[in-house]
Amino acid sequence: MTTSFRKFCCEEVKTMLGMSLEETRVYREAKAEAWKEAWKQGWKEGWKQGWKEGREERKAEMLKVIVPLLLKTGMNIEQIAQQLNVDLESVRFATQQN
Repeated sequence: MTTSFRKFCCEEVKTMLGMSLEETRVYREAKAEAWKEAWKQGWKEGWKQGWKEGREERKAEMLKVIVPLLLKTGMNIEQIAQQLNVDLESVRFATQQN
């Protein structure tokens, strides 16, 4: 009869082995692998967030330059938002920055 460790809780395995799971090599390897995966996932999410924030900052900087020029041509805020395909609030914010 084969014993399946899947059925046992940590305390039962500890009693069977005569040591805690934390003392085993398999535990240390699993923990290291989990840290590696968590780090990779965290790095990916951080990179995505940084990219998104960078894009938003570039967009805001460009609007600060473009919006005043378009206002001088006689366009209103709604027209500018429509032509640049951006939300009205972004255009308003850009006008306040100058």
